[in-house]
Amino acid sequence: MRGPVRFRTMFAFGLLFVGSLFLVGLHDRTPAQGMSAEKPFVVEYYYKAKWGHADEFLTLFRKNHYPVLKKEVEMGRMLRVSAVTPVYHATEDGRWDYRITIVYKNAAVAHDNFDSAGLIKQMYPDQETYKKEEQRRFEILDAHWDLPVKELDLDGK
Repeated sequence: MRGPVRFRTMFAFGLLFVGSLFLVGLHDRTPAQGMSAEKPFVVEYYYKAKWGHADEFLTLFRKNHYPVLKKEVEMGRMLRVSAVTPVYHATEDGRWDYRITIVYKNAAVAHDNFDSAGLIKQMYPDQETYKKEEQRRFEILDAHWDLPVKELDLDGK
């Protein structure tokens, strides 16, 4: 009988260990120390289109995604959405075509897994066309990355 008891004990310790890893993982996903839950949370979204497709990407972004973002600004989830594009070219490994900056109300809102599906269905009744165009928008990308940023106090105050 020693074997099954030993197995159950090891199994229980294993579950405890896995559970503690899960809790550590949850802690790591909370906003970084020093980020107030009430301060705006800024994320920069970079898009690198395949050569010759940057204009098509921007057209699809403006048509299908930007209106959803503007709606979220109206709802108060986001404070502002802005976009920039480089004036000159960069090396291919450092090249990006568009940087969309979203200023969320706070870090909690930025990480709340908001489901925009309801908004999208309301705003785009022709779901077949919407899905096809969104698929195309991502097909013509070479790369896309998200970069949360925080402002630094250079005066040390």
